[in-house]
Order: sequence, then C-alpha cells, then structure tokens
Amino acid sequence: MSDSSKTLAALEKAASEKLITESALENIRLWLTAPQYARYAAKIEELVTSCEWKALDDAFWTVIPFGTGGRRGKMFPVGTNAINDVTIGESAQGLASYVLEYLKSVKATHRPTCAIAYDTRHRSRDFAELCAGIMVANGFKVWFLDGYRSTPEMSFMVRFKQCDCGIMVTASHNPPSDNAVKVYWSTGGQVLPPHDVKIIENVMSMQTVKTADFAQALAAGDIEYCQDEVDKAFIDAVLSVSKPGPRDLNIIYSPLHGVGSSCVLPVLEGAGFKNVQLFGPHAEPSGDFPNVPNHVSNPENPAVFDLIIDEAKKQENIDLILCTDPDSDRLGVAAPLTYGANSEWKTITGNQIGTLMAEYLLEEMKQNGTLTPEHYVVETLVTTPLLKKIADAYGVRTIRDLLVGFKFIGGAIEENDPQKFVLGMEESYGFLVGTHARDKDAAVAAMVFCEMAARAKAEGKTIHQKLDAIYAKYGKYAEKAFSVAMAGSDGMAKMNALMNRFQNNPPKELAGLKVISAENYEDGTVFNVQTAEKTPLNGPKGKLVILHLAEEGNYVAVRPSGTEPKVKFYLFASLQPGAEGNVYERLNALENSLKQD
Repeated sequence: MSDSSKTLAALEKAASEKLITESALENIRLWLTAPQYARYAAKIEELVTSCEWKALDDAFWTVIPFGTGGRRGKMFPVGTNAINDVTIGESAQGLASYVLEYLKSVKATHRPTCAIAYDTRHRSRDFAELCAGIMVANGFKVWFLDGYRSTPEMSFMVRFKQCDCGIMVTASHNPPSDNAVKVYWSTGGQVLPPHDVKIIENVMSMQTVKTADFAQALAAGDIEYCQDEVDKAFIDAVLSVSKPGPRDLNIIYSPLHGVGSSCVLPVLEGAGFKNVQLFGPHAEPSGDFPNVPNHVSNPENPAVFDLIIDEAKKQENIDLILCTDPDSDRLGVAAPLTYGANSEWKTITGNQIGTLMAEYLLEEMKQNGTLTPEHYVVETLVTTPLLKKIADAYGVRTIRDLLVGFKFIGGAIEENDPQKFVLGMEESYGFLVGTHARDKDAAVAAMVFCEMAARAKAEGKTIHQKLDAIYAKYGKYAEKAFSVAMAGSDGMAKMNALMNRFQNNPPKELAGLKVISAENYEDGTVFNVQTAEKTPLNGPKGKLVILHLAEEGNYVAVRPSGTEPKVKFYLFASLQPGAEGNVYERLNALENSLKQD
C-alpha cells in the first residue's frame, strides 16, 4: 500500500471513530489526490502519523470564508480553514479573476493595477509577495509598499494610484497566531456586495492559481515600489483636514508593536504637536506583540494601557495616551480624570472617542459658518445613538442604517456627497475624517482627537470632563460589548443555533426590563415579543438581531462575528438629561442577564 493510501485509510478510520468530521475527510482527500496540492502531502501524512486529529479537523472541516474584514484566521501550513499559501493564493487569484471579468464587462481597455501592503505580523511580507506574484501572472501591474504600512494608507494608495483593487495583508488586532488578507475595490473601500460574493464564487471554484516570481517581476517593472511617493501624499492628505488651534499637549503614543509609527508620528508632528513620546516597550515592530497582555495588541482592551499609564504617572505632566492596533486603523485613548499630580487615569470607549470628535468637529464647523444641513455623519446599527442626537442638535444628517463593518461606512460615503462627509465611526474604535480613504484611519483620528483634547486643555478641561459636559447636554449614554467564543468544527452549528434562538424565540425580559421587539435583519421582520406578531422591517439584510427594551434608548444587538468564531453582544443604556439612575449598573445587569439566560 502506498503512503497516500495508508494515510487515506487512517483518515477514514479516524472519521469512522468521530475523531475528524466527514467534511474534513473530504477536504483532506482532495489535498492528497489533486495535483495542485501535491507539495503538501508530506505535511498531511506527518500530521496523520502523529494522530493530530484535532489540528487536522480544525484546519480542514470547512473552507475559510470572507467576512466583514476579509479572509482571516489562524495560520497553519495546510488546510482549507487556515491561513496559508493555498488559501491566501486562492484569495488573490479569486480577486484577480473577478476584477478581470468585471473590467471586461465594462469594456475597460487599460492594464489592470493592484495596490499591495502588509503589516508587522509573521509571514505578512511572504503573503504580500505571493499575492503580488499572482496578480502579475494575471496581467496586473502591482504598486507595492516596501516596508510595514497601515491599512488606511493602503486604502489611500488604491485611490491615489487609481488602482482597480488592493490587498492588505493583516489580521488587525487578532492574536499572533493569525493573519489575513483584506480585499479592496477601486473606491479604496473594502469589497462590498455584489463584488464580495462574486469574488468568493471565483475562489470557491478555483482550479489553478497563476504565479510569477516576485524578484523577477520587480526587476521587469511589473511590480513597483512606491512607498516614498505614497507616504508623502498620504501624510499630506491627512494633514489637509487639520484645524488650527492650541497645540499644548503632552502625549505618549504606543503602536502596540505594529505599523503606527509610520503614520501617526509624522501626522502628529506635521499637525504641530511637538511633545509626543514613543512608548519604548511597544515600539519594536513584532508579530509576537511581546509586551502587551496575552500578546494581543487590541486598543479596545484597557489592560494594554496599564504599562503606559504607569509611565505617565511617573512623569506627572502627561495629558494623553494614544494606542493604535497593529495595522493602525483603530485608535484607543486614556487620560487623567483631572489635571494635577496623582490624578486617576481611565480609558474611554470607542463610542466615547467618536462622540468627543463629533461634538468638536460640528461645533468647529458651526462656529466657522461652514456647516450646512447637507453635511452628514455615518455610523453602524451597533454604534452609539448619541451620535445621531449630537448631529440632530447641529442640524446635520445621520446615516446609521448600516450593518457592522467599516466597509459599509465607506460605501455610504461613496453613495453620498463625499465633500459633505464629516465623520464616520464605529464602536470598535474605528474612525474616519476626510476624503482621503474609505476605511477607518487611526492617524487622522489621532490628529483630530489631539486637536480636540488640546482645545479642552486650553479651556481647563480634561477629556473626561469634556465628556461629562456632553452627557449633561444630551443625556447619559453608555454602551458595552462582550463575546461568546464558539471555536472548533462545531462552532458554526452553535452560532447558528444561538442566532436562531434570538431571531425566533428571544427572551421576554432582560435585567428586569421587558423585551418589546426583536428586529431580525436577516429575514427583514420585526417580531413583537409580547404578541408574537411579525411585521416588515425596512433595513439592510444581514445576520443581526436587535432587541428593544421597555425603556426607550435601551436595547441589545446580537450578531455572529464576520472574522472570528464567536457571537457578539452589544448593550445600550441611556438616561435623558436630569434623569436619575446609573447607566453602567444597567449595562452590567443586562450582561449578567444575557449570560445567565
């Protein structure tokens, strides 16, 4: 019996004993028999010989999908459900094939072009070179950023170089084990329907991946480095939305071992902020993220600020701490509660960061006489409703009937007048100001936030005190999110069962408040929890359920993650100006009630 026959026999036996799923068996069988996977047979045989059944099942039980942020997951040398040369290569080939089909359908005659960049993660450069070679083999000219660069700079580059598409190699704030590709359309935004579905169809039906040698393509001019030109243009574009005002602010900045030093530092310097310290323990570009808790560089986690806050307290004169995630598209903030020695420090949430920026930007425009009713702000369905309340007060539009994912915010900017766009924000610490990109940008967010904070300081207020003033004006709003992880080959079934329950049999009460209705964005209905009646829902189609509670402004949103095996819960509580109560206690009660339920 040949080695491959022995391996297949062992796999079939493992499947019969329920050590691996039938779907994993079928996918592994294809990899052992199809010529295009021949070079991976030895690795699969090694894993089978070692009885690494869980690793094999996790890697092969399904085909890793495109989600809200692209194709993302754990790196593993083999597998349909892992990030490796095969799944990255098929993604690039699927993109190339569809773009060529699309350009043919619109009778385009130019040579197609693709922009490519990558972050500090393990194998990011390898994957970027692999994608570049595939695009060249399919007839594309590739513009390539040589060195670690941010996702928003990639978005900008697509627009600046007038590319047909773009690829960013990054897994954002995921653990060091992960990597991903984010796919961009000619707008500079991440791919939206129907293009995303068409690309997936191309990937799923892929038989052959065309490849070209990176070094040879570079020498031939089919791949061209352009970082010097693009870096300058990107920084200039960000600085074009800077507003004059105070600049007296002492800042500590951490890139959390990512790419942020390439963009945030030059932007802050160009905007006139001279007292900016780079936090040394987080300065090294490293895919291991060695000096952050659990090696996960996520500014949404307050613990990543602990070391930096300790340093700020030692210096006593620090006004603000900024952190960006590995690909520098998300911004986190911490600040003292009051000015003066021995003040307590606290982080603020993504919703609060966006709220502060919105009030600052709209107030500034109103004072300058440049604000019109045609101006607008954009957020998603799970972002704070306080943004709309602020926008209403300034007489501008709010676009918020959007599913989760900044690509939908970018799409909304494209569908409306970009020159009237003020701010895009999402609760997960993503923000955009200006028209230079169609994705969230931590560099422009850092600059705008620092301008707001410097003005507050000139008024004698910390950002926490500024936030309190906003709550006094508009009412107290608070939000909280948590996730339930559902990893493994049965994770999808668990997620579907949980979502089905919230869609069709939602709880009738949470934290002592009646659940009035369940908005099901997947089938477009509103379910009256008290009467069991269903009525039509006008809104986007997607896997999202919103449970509205008895008190207005209090609700819960539930959705499966588009990039990770987990279900996300978003909790919202509010009190009108002057009302008594504690919104944070209500959030905690809602969380406890959901977890017990």
